[in-house]
Amino acid sequence: MPGDPRRRLIAAVALLVAAGAAAPLLRAGAQQAAPPAAPAWRVPNADALPAGIWKDTVLYGRRLFVETPALIGPEVTDPAMRYSSNNLSCQTCHLQAGTQAFGLPMIGVYPAFPAYMPRENEVRTIEDRIEGCMERSMNGRALPVDGREMKAMVSYLQFLSTGLPIGQAVVGRGTPSLPFLDRAADVEKGRVVYAAMCQACHQPDGQGLRRGPKGDAGGYLFPPLWGPDSFNDGAGMHRLISSASFIRANMPFGTNPTTPMLSVEDAWDVAAFMNSHPRPARPHRDLDYPDRSRKPVDAPFPPFADAFPLEQHRLGPFKPILDAQKPKR
Repeated sequence: MPGDPRRRLIAAVALLVAAGAAAPLLRAGAQQAAPPAAPAWRVPNADALPAGIWKDTVLYGRRLFVETPALIGPEVTDPAMRYSSNNLSCQTCHLQAGTQAFGLPMIGVYPAFPAYMPRENEVRTIEDRIEGCMERSMNGRALPVDGREMKAMVSYLQFLSTGLPIGQAVVGRGTPSLPFLDRAADVEKGRVVYAAMCQACHQPDGQGLRRGPKGDAGGYLFPPLWGPDSFNDGAGMHRLISSASFIRANMPFGTNPTTPMLSVEDAWDVAAFMNSHPRPARPHRDLDYPDRSRKPVDAPFPPFADAFPLEQHRLGPFKPILDAQKPKR
């Protein structure tokens, strides 16, 4: 009978047994669904590689990264090797030979390519990405894809990502996100921050401090932040969000991103001051981001997919632009 207490008891016990048996399976399913932990930050030691052509190639790639002006800069003796048009090095932006966490490191970059790049609106290879840096941050020309220098750079980047899984984010990549201001970044306030915190290294005129005399291909002890020997206006560092987040995490030099020396507002303002100065012009910059809907809000050049003024794209505030991009319900 349905109302029999004995039958109800037997049914309840059966349900408990079934639930107990299913619990380990449910827990296993939950464990499988959880995302894998991000790999620990690890810097492989290129000097410890076995002697041979692979080690030689990786070490040459590291030299290109660190000693860029001496090897492919505008002052090298052989004109055919003058691929960079300024005397910056790759590690000017990618700190400590691309190994410093949150200093735009190269660790974890190689497994992320090929990748879709909004700037070109196409899938790009790691070689394409290097060429972009050569033409923008180094204000120079492309390396031969099948040449010794490109092979060495790619080999070094691959080595830095030894053992890292394809497509999995590595904590320490890029720079930490910076909270947006509710106002535009202030160039004049940034001027004050620069005088107090930056000019001791980068000099009052922003032209940096060379290692030796001009023409020696020795590059800079502290790089110029604007002017003819800096990155051009098509480089990522010329965008306010990119430069402000990098500055707060890493500047003044030696800053630990967990205990930044600059406030959030100071970082925005001093980045605006830096990028208010003239620098080399990137040809055909208007062709970047052919899909205008994918153009970053801080890209400081038209055309845009929205009606916000150029000055707001250059200095913010950015939240109203982002809010306007959200789909309307």
